Amino acid sequence: MINKIFALPVIEQITPVLSRRQLDELEVLVVDHPQVKASFALQGAHLLSWKPNGEEEVLWLSNNTPFKTGVALRGGVPICWPWFGPATQQGLPSHGFARNLPWTLKAHNEDDNGVVLTFELQSSAETRQLWPHEFCLLARFKVGATCEMELEAHGEFETTSALHTYFNVGDIAAVKVSGLGDRLIDKVNDAKEDVLADGIQTFPDRTDRVYLNPQACSVIHDDALNRNINVIHHHHLNVVGWNPGPALSISMGDMPDDGYKTFVCVETAYATEPQKTTAEKPSRLAQTIQVAKR
Repeated sequence: MINKIFALPVIEQITPVLSRRQLDELEVLVVDHPQVKASFALQGAHLLSWKPNGEEEVLWLSNNTPFKTGVALRGGVPICWPWFGPATQQGLPSHGFARNLPWTLKAHNEDDNGVVLTFELQSSAETRQLWPHEFCLLARFKVGATCEMELEAHGEFETTSALHTYFNVGDIAAVKVSGLGDRLIDKVNDAKEDVLADGIQTFPDRTDRVYLNPQACSVIHDDALNRNINVIHHHHLNVVGWNPGPALSISMGDMPDDGYKTFVCVETAYATEPQKTTAEKPSRLAQTIQVAKR
């Protein structure tokens, strides 16, 4: 899918390294810079891919995900906001509406090191039917040798949220994640609280865990690709680790049957308590990703 995005015809060359293209029903932005290749969907301000020069793809994007208006994309970095997880009311979208709506590209800049993009989503008649609050949501991305992203919310409300990042790995059986702390909620096991004795998570089967006192940096140890990925969390309360395992992967129409083998989700999150946003103090959620060769 990522190769397909970069092969799309250019509709508008915005700058020498930034172009606008179309994949089925969705507009995409492609960054082709000497230091980095990346792509975004305007729907959801969704980072689809990020590949620093000389590296393997860092993010995973499903080859089966449909690029349709209003349909969440499987892979990359979905923005889960203003709620994380299932909606409390029937008929509302899981993980909020921010990932399903079109955003506006408000600003972009580039230099020798990479590209900075800022997207905006504002409250509307459509969002007020789903959530009765006025808001302005900004998503900033700086892509280069590292990938920095920040979600900034303005208004008066409480939210839960996550940067639901899918990381490309060589083989999930050879992956472990460290820096997760010792306490967790196991959503596969009736949301029971449990202990991760050494702070290291492996993925032998379906895994869906919310870590309650994570360290500031999670490290994905990928033996198959012989690299580590550092995920540095900012303004967060939790980290979430997720992999669907074989049975759930087969049941998901927007994922290959064996898709679970080549990704792991390590998510910067504010999930177990609401995060307050006030007129005096915007709320933020951010992460920085670094690739570390062994």
